[in-house]
Amino acid sequence: MIESYYHKNISVAKIAAYLKRTRTPIYNIINFLKECHTALEYYQKYKENKKRCGRRKIVLSKKQQAYIKEKVTQGWTPDVIIGRSEVFIKFSVRTLYRQFQEKIFDETILSMKGKKKPQWS
Repeated sequence: MIESYYHKNISVAKIAAYLKRTRTPIYNIINFLKECHTALEYYQKYKENKKRCGRRKIVLSKKQQAYIKEKVTQGWTPDVIIGRSEVFIKFSVRTLYRQFQEKIFDETILSMKGKKKPQWS
C-alpha cells in the first residue's frame, strides 16, 4: 500500500493517517523506495533482519547437563543446584525450572517439596 501511495505522490502524513501508522516506518520504506528498490525487497530485508533478533536458545555443555541430572536424581532442587556453584551454569534458577517445564530435563525425577507443584513462568 505504501508503495502505491508513494507513486501517487501522496504525502507521508496522509499515508500514515490512511494506514493508521506512525510516520517513521513509512519514511523508512519511502527512503528505501527512493533508492530504486521495491516494497517486496524491503519486506524480504525486514524478514531477514527479524530472524537475527530475539532471545537466543541456551545450550548447556554435556558436563553441565550431566551435573544437573545427577544432582536432581539425588533429590536436589534447581535453586540448590544453581546456588551451590560447584559447576558453573550460565543461567538463573528460573531458566532451569523453565528447562524442566520444556522437557529438556526429565520433570518426573524432580522432587517436589510442599503440598503442590510450583507455578513456573
